[in-house]
Amino acid sequence: MFDLENIKVLHIEPTTVCNAACPQCDRENALLYDKNKPCELSLNDIKKLVPKQLVRNLDKMFMCGNFGDPAAAKQCLEIYQYFKTENPNITLGLNTNGGIKNVNWWENLANVFTGMYDYVVFSIDGLEDTNHLYRKNVKWHKIIENAGAFIANGGVAHWDMLVYQHNQHQVDNAEQLAREMGFSWFRAKVSKRFNTIPVESLNPPDDWQLPNVANPDLIQCHALQEQSMFLAANGEFLPCCFIGSRVFNKDIVLENALNTVNFQGVSNSWQKNPLSVCSNTCGVVEDSHSSFHNQWQREVQLC
Repeated sequence: MFDLENIKVLHIEPTTVCNAACPQCDRENALLYDKNKPCELSLNDIKKLVPKQLVRNLDKMFMCGNFGDPAAAKQCLEIYQYFKTENPNITLGLNTNGGIKNVNWWENLANVFTGMYDYVVFSIDGLEDTNHLYRKNVKWHKIIENAGAFIANGGVAHWDMLVYQHNQHQVDNAEQLAREMGFSWFRAKVSKRFNTIPVESLNPPDDWQLPNVANPDLIQCHALQEQSMFLAANGEFLPCCFIGSRVFNKDIVLENALNTVNFQGVSNSWQKNPLSVCSNTCGVVEDSHSSFHNQWQREVQLC
């Protein structure tokens, strides 16, 4: 357990709203999640929940969703502007499917993401004829327009690709397109969710190693290592986004308070029977690294 003043990385899910309907997403599968009753944090909510002193102490703030796409939040841009104003040296990050908002919005975001290490991860699972097979409802032309506008205005973009049987033949071509468009990184991996959320229409790729989801006893907690915490769209503080995915599946009971992040209930489990979410995410595998650090099977710096 450590106090807010020691937090260095803040992960925010600002909304549960999303334009997509990815079959293996928690949004489509959580038992208690109601898509008709979305949660969303406004800029005023953030100011109330996250003290200015914490903002100023942070090394990094990024947004990535369990249930929603952060770019769908009404005040996503304003929240980033607030953090940058209060802490000009902070690193900002965003994970998105890329098919939300318009070119003007992405140009404005690039003008906020001016730090040396600021970045946007575009999750693009294939090319025009395959991306929508998993990223359902996401329009290819919107992704290309938005990513292109962000990059053209100085933004640093990463292309992350989930590899399935239906798109595995396009990995090389996707990497080449990323290079041509000016992406800085290209990364590809196989989803762990084949083990927890099997979908009849989705198959793992041939000749790609499936993620190691053994139940090891040794945990290298990523949240503790980077001194981070997760703020869910309903205003709850949790140790990490992986536990945060249980916000609408109340199968884990944790003590939470605004001025502290209590890892005690989680870390106690590591001594005898680690929580499955901890083992699957941060359990140590063969090379003494956790499965979290080993998740990418192709990782290429493009420029």
